[in-house]
Amino acid sequence: MYDVVLLTLGSERDAPGGGCGSGGACCGGASEAAGERAEERCETPRVPVLACADALTARGARVETVTARSDAEIDEVLARLDGPPRADDLTWPDPDSKTRLVVATASDGQLRAVLRRLVRRYAPPPSRRPADLPGNRTVPDLPPVGVLPLDPARSGTARDLAAQLGLPRDPAAVAAAVLDGTARRLDLLRNDGGSVTLDGALLGAADDAGRPLHWRARVEVDGILLSTGEEPIMACAIGNAGGYARLEDVVLLADPDPSDGRVEVAVAVPVVTRSALGRKRVRLEVRRARGRAAAVVPRDEKVPFLDDGVEGELSRKRSWWTEPGAWAVWTA
Repeated sequence: MYDVVLLTLGSERDAPGGGCGSGGACCGGASEAAGERAEERCETPRVPVLACADALTARGARVETVTARSDAEIDEVLARLDGPPRADDLTWPDPDSKTRLVVATASDGQLRAVLRRLVRRYAPPPSRRPADLPGNRTVPDLPPVGVLPLDPARSGTARDLAAQLGLPRDPAAVAAAVLDGTARRLDLLRNDGGSVTLDGALLGAADDAGRPLHWRARVEVDGILLSTGEEPIMACAIGNAGGYARLEDVVLLADPDPSDGRVEVAVAVPVVTRSALGRKRVRLEVRRARGRAAAVVPRDEKVPFLDDGVEGELSRKRSWWTEPGAWAVWTA
């Protein structure tokens, strides 16, 4: 029977070596009000975690719940997934491991924080690339993870990654998928900023009235130029999955697929036209491309963005590339 580690990301402020790397999303911190309510939520196991642990235990699994408050504490959990020593001394995941990992997530940013540490742990240095690493990847097959959503399914277009992938949300169903299900392999986006993207990134911002702010950047996908950097851009979506496929009533990404080995990129550009009577009109032109890699070079000083729900600012070139089938989730 399996040993199962149920991992929750805890409060950043108690971590001696810094936070959990989820951009303030530790224990839902990105959306949770500050103060005693947030602290209680972080330090007390959520009901879905307890229910999932009970369901796993009832099936005979040996279960341990862990709250990690820093990257170092996440790494301690991930070390249990290591394989036996290799002749090249690389740290490698064990494909036959009897330890299974379940990540309790209040946001996609928390899941990303764990995957980022998996990549850091198992990606070999370029100078020590082993012969058994797939030619189109920089990381080996990462160990599958069970995803336990801590919040109810979202309605409307803003769905978390678990909902997009059709993963179970009920704790007992998550336990069954981890013990009896299959591993569904998915693409991973790495970037030259040292992080990863599971769902996608949305570049751009709006003013206080909700009107999009225009910015400029050179955007290209596998050499296909979507913007030269001279014209205004309303938004740019970089999609592995479909979390940023729409921006209100504008369709940005046509058909993002997290397992097709490609990244889909779209830019929304306002274009001025004139009618037959000479009246000026502004229409929104959406340009799209798919490929293995994408690059954005901002022409403005700072471009705000969301990456798997985590806020940031882009001030210099950023490149994303696809790692086909690099990570996996347990699914029924």
